[in-house]
Amino acid sequence: MLSFKEQAQRMNIKLVRKLKFSAINNLSLNTIKTEILSGITVAFALIPESLAFAAIAQVPPMVALYTSFCIAISISIFGGRPAMISAATGSMSLLMTTLVTKYGIEYLFAATILTGIIQFLMGIFQLGRFFTFVPQSVVSGFVNALGILIFIAQIQQFAGESLPMYLMVAGTLGIVYLLPRFTKAIPSPLVAIVVMTIISISTHANVRKVGDIGNITSQLPSIHLPQVSFSLETLSIILPYAFTLSIVGLLESLLTADLLDELTETKSSKNQEVRGQGIANIITGFFGGMAGCGMVGQSIINIRSGGRGRLSTFISGAFLLVLIFALKNIVLQVPMAALIGVMIMVAFETFDWKSLQQIRKMSPGEATIMPLTMGITLLTHDLAKGVLVGVIVSALIFGWKAAKIKVAKSFDESGSKVYTVSGQLFFASTAHFGDVFNYNEDPEKVIIDFSFAHIWDYAAVTAVSKVIERYRKLDKDVEVRGLNVESQTHMHRAGIYDSELN
Repeated sequence: MLSFKEQAQRMNIKLVRKLKFSAINNLSLNTIKTEILSGITVAFALIPESLAFAAIAQVPPMVALYTSFCIAISISIFGGRPAMISAATGSMSLLMTTLVTKYGIEYLFAATILTGIIQFLMGIFQLGRFFTFVPQSVVSGFVNALGILIFIAQIQQFAGESLPMYLMVAGTLGIVYLLPRFTKAIPSPLVAIVVMTIISISTHANVRKVGDIGNITSQLPSIHLPQVSFSLETLSIILPYAFTLSIVGLLESLLTADLLDELTETKSSKNQEVRGQGIANIITGFFGGMAGCGMVGQSIINIRSGGRGRLSTFISGAFLLVLIFALKNIVLQVPMAALIGVMIMVAFETFDWKSLQQIRKMSPGEATIMPLTMGITLLTHDLAKGVLVGVIVSALIFGWKAAKIKVAKSFDESGSKVYTVSGQLFFASTAHFGDVFNYNEDPEKVIIDFSFAHIWDYAAVTAVSKVIERYRKLDKDVEVRGLNVESQTHMHRAGIYDSELN
């Protein structure tokens, strides 16, 4: 068993090797250009989102912008899913509101650092594997609900707007979808944002701009120690929030990573991503930011714009800082219509349209999981609750199926009665196991064949032992055969009827 220090050293060696390999294989000028332009596109999309999430969490706008900058930079180095964008998110912001209103923003910074520590430890102990238990139908429900929520959020911004805003949204969508047919040299969302900004400034159009939704200052982020007392009382306050934030953040990040794995047909390191999210949140907390996680919408913008490596993620964070300070006056003039158009594209790209066809091929039980996950998410506006309900129902359906065992009855050449057991024998399937045997009518020799079954736990061992005991009380010989290695281990460990096992 490796010590904590040895595990950390091995992790660092792997990370350095991976970064070197990535750098060597991504030096072409065309790739660098694509990665930079993709990151710039994402940076524009991060600003309005960050400002909106700051309002949800009831923190100053710059806190969310610092968060997006710090996390994007950090995750580009330490994360396990290249090209994935992590920053401030709505799901995390919702969980912070109570903490901020009751105890103040300094407790939020402390909770963010603790969130990162919890996530990092989960990565060290490789607990990321538990998040792989989320079924595909739940993932489809998750991304479909997210796509609908993104779309609804954009539609709500049309209320009370003038005709120029509608025309700009239409123009943005036209550029986004038509430009790639002629050239893919520059990401179409970036072209749409630049063109609409030029039109807005030159025509003095009466449309809402980025500067209308939040105040952006020119103050660089600096190291900030949370101004809280380091005591058990403080820990008791922030720990529940930090634990919830760590679970929700990892759930959303790993589901986003799975989606990008599928879109890019590549693999990501889930445990490295868990550790990376932890490191990113620790750094963010010390720079006066709030906890963040993976973002489906911005990640899809990055992929859609051609981003495939860590450089695009790094540029999204670095250029965000450039936008805030060097190009602040221009950013404030970017029309919201352009960003709304891009996010509408993201909504349609996020929705898993193939899942609507696949649902017809599923069993009735499985077919309910995706719409159930979507329904809970849309009702609560909480992605974590939708996924949690979907996973629980999926587990119950699986348990119900697994609890069904089949027992076929036959006779061999010698006249012995053979019971061939098929299925998974565990605590949920043992209730009626003993009822399938005809103890009094069976011949003197009975064979129980487990070649097509598996014994999982002590409850199953006990159920088998009771059957054997009942036959022995009737002076009948019982032979248990076909046990696999693990099933035999369970039987031997319980010390039951070693002589009958073959």
